[in-house]
Order: sequence, then C-alpha cells, then structure tokens
Amino acid sequence: MKKELCITSFILFLCILLAGCIPPKHAKMTPLGQAIARQDNRLVQDLLNKGADANEMVDCAGLSDLVFYSPVLICAAGYGNNDAIKLLLDKGVDINAKSSGGWTALSFAAYRGKSKTAQFLMERGADFHIAKALLESYAAKYPNPSNFPHVDYKLALKLLDNYSGKTEQTLAAPAPSAKTKDGISTSFIKSDIDELPQIKAKPNNNAHAIVIGIEQYRQKLPPAEYARQDAQLVADYLIGAMGYSEENVVMLINDHASNVDLAKYFEKWLPNNVEKDGTIFIYYSGHGAPDPKTGGAYLVPYDGDPSFISETGYSLKRMYDALEKLPAKEIIVALDSCFSGAGGRSVIAKGMRPLVMNLQGSLSLSRNITVLSASSGDQISATYDEKGHGLFTYFLLKGIKNEDVIKPDGSIRMDDLYRYLKPQVERIARKQYNNEQTPQLMVPKKDR
Repeated sequence: MKKELCITSFILFLCILLAGCIPPKHAKMTPLGQAIARQDNRLVQDLLNKGADANEMVDCAGLSDLVFYSPVLICAAGYGNNDAIKLLLDKGVDINAKSSGGWTALSFAAYRGKSKTAQFLMERGADFHIAKALLESYAAKYPNPSNFPHVDYKLALKLLDNYSGKTEQTLAAPAPSAKTKDGISTSFIKSDIDELPQIKAKPNNNAHAIVIGIEQYRQKLPPAEYARQDAQLVADYLIGAMGYSEENVVMLINDHASNVDLAKYFEKWLPNNVEKDGTIFIYYSGHGAPDPKTGGAYLVPYDGDPSFISETGYSLKRMYDALEKLPAKEIIVALDSCFSGAGGRSVIAKGMRPLVMNLQGSLSLSRNITVLSASSGDQISATYDEKGHGLFTYFLLKGIKNEDVIKPDGSIRMDDLYRYLKPQVERIARKQYNNEQTPQLMVPKKDR
C-alpha cells in the first residue's frame, strides 16, 4: 500500500512539475501577434486602439523555439517590423522586457539578423549590454555556427557591435565599415528605400533566394562599402514584399560567404530545395575579379585572393552552370559588382592591368536565366554615399518599391525594372562622380 502511495505521489508531483513548465493558455499567436507577423500595421494600430494588451505574452516559436513565451514586442523584433515596435513602445511597453528564456527585443533582432531593427531599438534606448551578455552566453554554449547564418551567435554579436559603434576587437573603435559624411556615420544614414514597400505579393513556397553581401575580406582587400546592409535590405524586400518565406532565403554575410559556402549553397542547397517550376533570386554585393590568364570573371568570396583567383574565387561560369541544372521556371541574378579590376567593387592581382570584360559576349545563358549587372565590362560599380547604399542596389530597390514592377505572384517585370534603373544609375554616376556606369540586362540570345 505504501509503495502504491509513493508511486501515486510521484506521478502527482511529476504532473505538477510538468504543468509548471507549460505556458499559460494565452501563450499563443494572438490576433495582435498575427497582425505583426503579417506586417499589417494598420490592424496593429486598430487592435491597440481597441484595447489589445500591448504587453501580452505570445508564442513566437514559429520564429524560434528560444522565444516560445515572449512579450509581443520580441516577436515584432524577430519579424523586423519596426513600425509595430514603435506602436508598442508608444503604448508604454518596456523596451527591455524579457521572454521566459531571458531574451530581449534587441538580442532577438540581432539573433535573427534584423540589422535595421537592432539599430532602431538602440536608437530608442534598448540596453545593449543586456543583449550582448545573453548572446555571449549562447555563443559560449554553442560555439559552432549552424548551417543557417541567422542562428550564429557570433555573427549576431558582430551585428550588435557594428550598430553600437563598436567592434569585436575593441569596444572603443568605430565599426570598420563606418565612413562619415558631414560628420554623420553612414551606418545611420536613412534613405527612402529603407522602409519596405506597401506591395504584398502572394506567399510563394517554391521561391528560393541566395543573398550575398561581402563588405570585409580576410585578405585585407579594400572594403566593398555598404555590401552588408545592402544584402540585408534585399533579403527584407524578398521576405516582406515579394512573397518569399524566410526559411527559403539564405543570407551569406562576410565570413559566412567563403568559397566553400558559395559552393555549398549554389551546388547543394538549391538542388535539394528547388522544385519544378520554382523561382530563384540571386543577389551578390561585393568585389568581382578577372582572371588575366583566361579572361574569366569571378565573384570574390570572403577568403578570395585576387592573386590566386582561379583557385580561391567562384567563377560566374560555375555559378551559371549550377543554376541552369535546376528545374526552376525563372532565375534572376542581380550583381552589384564589377569584374575588370579597375576599382570600385572589383579587385585584381598586384601588378596586373585592368581588363575589358565582355560579360554579355562570353555568356551563353540558359533559357530561364536573366542577369542584371551593375555596369558594363570596362566600368566600375559605384556607391551612393548620401543614400548609404550601392548605387545599383539603391535604384534596384527603388524601382521595386515605386515602379509597379512586381507581379502578384512576386516575380519581376525585368524589362520595366531595367528601363527605370539604367538611366537613373547613369545619371547619378555622371552627375555626382563624373563617371560612366551603365547597368546591363542579359537574357538568353533567342529572347533578345
């Protein structure tokens, strides 16, 4: 009898213990949380005005199991929904409120790679030290990055350090990419494209993207200014406006964009994920380089060396060969780079002369691949300092935002986008930099 009583007591104790671990019934994605996830901020404001609890606890496990029971502010940070964050803060929400696991909105924004949201939260007074301490504790527990860059805690720490005006090496130094213009850090320049467009394409689970931004290089090459934040913004547009699901967008930034990383995602991840009649979007912002021996054009990965470009670079031919094997109906490649070695976003081995690259003549594109590049073969790809972006990328995104070039299914009317983008880039390059930069649209020959 005593034995049975002990077993019964143990089972009762176990049930009580487990019940204490189960979040309350309201820990679910509420109407307010759903509106924030959809970026329907008019509904967010309406719900708050009608009495929705701005401090409610919700289940953000759809974003990460780390925040299954969190203030709705943290979910908004995870989605990169700055407008919703502002509405919540205006209702008096504590900007440093924590989830059941100790996460804050700032730490979770960094974890999710939402650089603009991390910047916004710090501007509004989020505690950098609380967020940094939490990420450092996770980085110590899990030192090896996963296959998906957003969950690399070291990368999240770098993002925080950059946007706090600090670096990983010394807490007093400015971020390595932070130039100044009229005394203002360009990391904090606001431009009209930084807010996502109002367009909302239908969700497309068969749309995949690889977004690459390499600003700093292991070989101490000249930085490709704004490449990192350009890549982040392109990813935000794809997810927030063009119908791409976040799990289908791979973002490779700086040291996560090595030669091996590019090969892995182009040659393994895409074939394993893209299904018949899918859509693929490739974006690259960083240096290009020529091979003076063969005349080939190469993307320069984080660990690329222009002196050994055929061994350490990732050639455009290799990329196109990998893409044309895929069963996609549409593949768009956008290159904010140049390949002559003449400067801008291009490099060349020391002692070599720049080359005139005939990118169009040397390509034999598959029927489903369209390439939009920042400049012609003998030109450089410039930055647009007053906007805080690459010149090509700025007008690429401005065209997507303002020129009605996105179809309901999320695909792009490339001819319309090119007709808008080309004269704009040419005008600014000539007017502000006394430079010629003519974007190129490359399509299969039979489609020209």
